[in-house]
Amino acid sequence: MSKLNRRDFLVTSASVAAASTLAPSAFAAPTAPGGLEFPIEKGATLRVLRWKHFIKADLDQWEVNMAKFKELTGVTVRTDSEGWEDIRPKAAVAANVGTGPDIVMSWFDDPQQYPTKLIDVSDVANSLDKRYGGFYDVAKKYGRTQDGRWIAIPVGAVSNALVYRKSQINAAGFADMPKDTDGFLKLATALKAKGTPMGFPLGKAVGDANNWSHWLLWSHGGKMVDKQGNIVINSPETRAALEYSKKLYEQFIPGTLSWQDPANNKAYLDGQVAVTANGISVYYAAKNSTDPKLQAIGEDTFHARLPIGPAGKPTELHQVTQMMIFKHTKYPNAAKALVQFMMEPEQYNPWMESMIGYVSQSLRIYEKNPVWNDPKGSVYKDAMGVMLDHGHDGPLGPASAATMADYVLVDMFAEASSGSRTIDQAIQRAEQRAKRFYKV
Repeated sequence: MSKLNRRDFLVTSASVAAASTLAPSAFAAPTAPGGLEFPIEKGATLRVLRWKHFIKADLDQWEVNMAKFKELTGVTVRTDSEGWEDIRPKAAVAANVGTGPDIVMSWFDDPQQYPTKLIDVSDVANSLDKRYGGFYDVAKKYGRTQDGRWIAIPVGAVSNALVYRKSQINAAGFADMPKDTDGFLKLATALKAKGTPMGFPLGKAVGDANNWSHWLLWSHGGKMVDKQGNIVINSPETRAALEYSKKLYEQFIPGTLSWQDPANNKAYLDGQVAVTANGISVYYAAKNSTDPKLQAIGEDTFHARLPIGPAGKPTELHQVTQMMIFKHTKYPNAAKALVQFMMEPEQYNPWMESMIGYVSQSLRIYEKNPVWNDPKGSVYKDAMGVMLDHGHDGPLGPASAATMADYVLVDMFAEASSGSRTIDQAIQRAEQRAKRFYKV
């Protein structure tokens, strides 16, 4: 694809005359061939709120792309980064008060909590879908309302996999990572006996805690709701998942009940745990460190898909991230132009490469990115092609978004695993909390 420059922009007197907000010499938004043209509003500036990086190269390349957008359009983009757990409430405040960032890159189906406050981006989504091999089906479920309107653009998923020290699982008597939950529990027991335990977050970790607890529920055939959205969490399958979780938790390093998203990264890089579930950021940090100890951890680090449970099939959740544009923006054309710009190959490919696939693609064309040639990272490649959405088996919407935002499922696993409630008590509490959102 050829490089874009100012000469590539379409400047028409008709578009200027049609909108008094446009600058007399307004450029159309930068776009790849076949993309949509968005005449930039006069004096446009944008503020983007996104989650704080775990890989510095992610933010560095992000800012390179923002600078490129400014060079091509004259639009200054201010990027604010917040902790992962803080993005959701800050976005909700912006939606409720009608002021704040123009664009938020948030989590999962957060846009479904306030769809009337968001700009319809169906034009952008349909164009990207047509030109770049199509969005994965799960991306469409996250980005669209039940009536088919796109209210957000799925950027990708912070993929989740088992991250493990191969030498330590070998020392525990295992040649490779077990592929089923029975073998995985045996590995956990053996690792604890060796003084190199596992650890998975059970605190308010928007990514890691949600990802592995949803996997564990689904791996045993449990689910929060059925296809019609009826709450079915109180089931034998859920009990089986919690009984397994309780046994697994007994093999964990102490303290996981308070772990948020950064905690397992730190524990792994400190050598406190041999296995956790995480994105590729842990490997990236070790591999690129100047500390020989961390470099050795990087060489010893491998990744594997989460094991198959009694359900007999993969049941993974990955942390979908989406860009949404609020209606309170003064510059909707500039905002749409920026979102489209970031999803084009000239911006998206270098961004994904810079962070070695930390965010895996939502559009199928990016399966071809050479970042996936690294065998240590290839397990993350198909995240959005294999994952279930967190509303499984029901529809995504305000209820599923609110249930996740309230950590209903994570808390159920934390309570049952730790023994702060019995398994039945934990299930019943989750059921009652979910009813507040599913309006049963």
